[in-house]
Amino acid sequence: MSHAKPVLLALSLVVVAGSFAQAQPTGAVPATYRVTQTFRVGGSGGYDYLTVDPQQKLLYVPRSTHTMVIDAASGKTVADILGQRKNHGVAVVPSAGRGFISDDTSVVIFDLKTNKVLGKVEAADDADGIIYDPACGKVLVSCGDAKALVVISPDVDPRTGKAEATIALGGKPEFLAADQGKIYVNLVDKNQVAVIDSKTMKVLHKWPTAPGGSPVGMAIDPVKHRLFVGCRKPQKLVVMSSEDGTVLADLPIGAGVDATHFDGDAFASCRDGTLAVARETAPGKFAIVETVATKQGAKTMGLDPMTHTLYLPTAESTAGSNARSRPRSGSFMILVVRAAAK
Repeated sequence: MSHAKPVLLALSLVVVAGSFAQAQPTGAVPATYRVTQTFRVGGSGGYDYLTVDPQQKLLYVPRSTHTMVIDAASGKTVADILGQRKNHGVAVVPSAGRGFISDDTSVVIFDLKTNKVLGKVEAADDADGIIYDPACGKVLVSCGDAKALVVISPDVDPRTGKAEATIALGGKPEFLAADQGKIYVNLVDKNQVAVIDSKTMKVLHKWPTAPGGSPVGMAIDPVKHRLFVGCRKPQKLVVMSSEDGTVLADLPIGAGVDATHFDGDAFASCRDGTLAVARETAPGKFAIVETVATKQGAKTMGLDPMTHTLYLPTAESTAGSNARSRPRSGSFMILVVRAAAK
């Protein structure tokens, strides 16, 4: 009898601990993200979408008239691809040995090994967001002013070839994502996500992003079939079903979002110097679990899914926080964001 109370107490503690553990929401243990490095890159020009090649550990950074190729570990510039007019993004297609740069009204094609420009293919006005979709084997370019999605084959002749298709969207596209035979494109002026069949290249649906508006950033969770849409007016990270367009959550974020990514957590990078971290805290329930201080102007980002590292380009401004200010010459930098070790 002298051991009964300790045994019962121990059993009670186990039961309570087990019940407490079961009661915790999914992802209750926080992963605290922080800026761990700053690459002082310098160089001239603005900046837009940053693309990571996770295999080669390279960062591709459009700088208006040239595209810098940067070592992801050291921040050192390894190449500079010249000769663009008004570039925005890069899509890397390792199977073709080529990279594709959206540039004004065209797409510049370069060799991934030598970084030599091979030629270009005409796209449409304001070639902006660009991705490669392995499912359909095409490079997809959102052309804002043309209100169209342009489709290019990775093995197109870079000197004489043409785009395979131009799909009218009825609205101004920004960024895009693709999965399981569907292409999802933000229509920033219509507050919609257009859904396109990647086999027929026909528009299937247009889903409203309300209560979010002016959707720009786009990322996808291909396992749970969710879209993460960064909206500017109002400032929201909208979580949407990629199967039927149902809005599952709308979460408050900072001002001037331009990019979103998904890597277990969802991220929204904002011009005001904040990085919102969203998480599914319980089945079907989402919350902003952390807001990371970055730097003013760090509105886009690239993700290395192998190292779970985010890279955010920015620069010192010529006029403080003014959204219309220009980057100060030579001040361009890349912020490296990682989760703290658990």
